[in-house]
Amino acid sequence: MKKMLTALLASAIAFSLAACGGSNSSDESSSGSATGNSVSSQDASSDASADASKTTFTVGFYAEFPPYGYKDDNGEYVGYDLDLAQEVCDRNGWELVKQPIDWEAKDMELNSGSIDCIWNGFTMNDREDDYEWTEPYIDNTQVFVVSASSGISGWDDLAGKSVLVHADSSALSALNDMPELTDTFGSLTEVADYNTAFLDMESGASDAVAMDIGVAKYQIESRGGDNFIILDDYISSEKYGVGFALGNTELRDQVQATLEEMLEDGTFAKITEEWGLTDMFCFGSTNTASGDQE
Repeated sequence: MKKMLTALLASAIAFSLAACGGSNSSDESSSGSATGNSVSSQDASSDASADASKTTFTVGFYAEFPPYGYKDDNGEYVGYDLDLAQEVCDRNGWELVKQPIDWEAKDMELNSGSIDCIWNGFTMNDREDDYEWTEPYIDNTQVFVVSASSGISGWDDLAGKSVLVHADSSALSALNDMPELTDTFGSLTEVADYNTAFLDMESGASDAVAMDIGVAKYQIESRGGDNFIILDDYISSEKYGVGFALGNTELRDQVQATLEEMLEDGTFAKITEEWGLTDMFCFGSTNTASGDQE
């Protein structure tokens, strides 16, 4: 009897040990599987991929750059680029997050992941290798705006005059490459916003401002339309695109594909017309979606 009990006890212990061993083996397999999934997740994260789990799309923009992005009289952020971004979000099931940024800190915001893209009249020229770009959609020029009563009709008339330009702008970059022109100015002063520039011209404190033609048209129209004029000769020409962090090609491609859908069904043209930018529209005229700009 004792021998039988001993045998039964030994069998029970052996079974228990085997069960524990099986449990450990299962845990190790599960752990290995989890580690594999973790690596895959990290790879996806490093690629900043636009997968099905994405629910929000955060657009970084400068909030004083009408008509592309700005705060209206009701305190709402509106603009052409924000309308385009909203349509892209609607078609992808994303919630649009409008994130005003300090323009000089745009790269930090983008590379830290605080924003998904920079979409705000963002110039591609000379930045082709710094971001992942959609195809350009606006063909823009930099111009001078002066008071209609100033007597200034061309660049020669700017000699000795006080000229304003927005800090960290394409106009400033262009003028920095034109010393033969800027050396004739009485002064070239950087300002923080265009409203200040126009107020200075209205008061006579300055004579001209260098800026994007789309923004110039908006500012002139919002001030009655007759008080300021745009000089005929433009400073430089450039194109606007949507900029993503380097390596984030999947999200760029998803937005690019959605913009192409909007072009095909006429929505892109409709939004562009509503904001009075039809004569500057260029999406679909070039093939730079792959990011291989020259």
